[in-house]
Amino acid sequence: MTITRGESLVGIIVADHRAVDEVFGELENGTGSAGHRRALMDHVITELVRHSVAEEQYLYPAAREKLADGGRIADHELKEHAESEKLLKQLEGVDPSDPEFDRLGRKLISDIRHHIEDEENDLLPQLSKACTIEELDDLGKKVLMAKEAAPTRPHPSAPDRPPANMILDTGIGMIDRLRDVLSGREQ
Repeated sequence: MTITRGESLVGIIVADHRAVDEVFGELENGTGSAGHRRALMDHVITELVRHSVAEEQYLYPAAREKLADGGRIADHELKEHAESEKLLKQLEGVDPSDPEFDRLGRKLISDIRHHIEDEENDLLPQLSKACTIEELDDLGKKVLMAKEAAPTRPHPSAPDRPPANMILDTGIGMIDRLRDVLSGREQ
């Protein structure tokens, strides 16, 4: 992946949010075969896990460093990540024809939309003011690299703070991608 100047942290995070919300819309309309709905959910799971890992490695540490109340904000966001990751793990094992799939899916969509709103209305604007353009671009590059190596499946018990997450996420990601290939799961 070629990284060009101007791919700032904020732009990358917001683009990820929009992409996931687009798939949420398709899941909410409830059409398509069970296999199609499973594939959509697997795609959402993969993208949310990769996004969360990158945020945990770079966005939240930057908030802790740059914002007066960054520790409180980061802790709140990490708590939401942990709750969502448990839902993602549950959704992995539910057949799309089971009513539980739709119930868990609605909860996930609601929770993630709330999380997106928090980040876009509070954290990202504050961080944009506290960081230089160069710092935001550097963080954006790091987020893109983290997403490439990140796990593709939820691991609720994995560490969510540096340095442990930065050490373990790459290895877990490699194993997940191997599992994805062997199982035929699209990434």
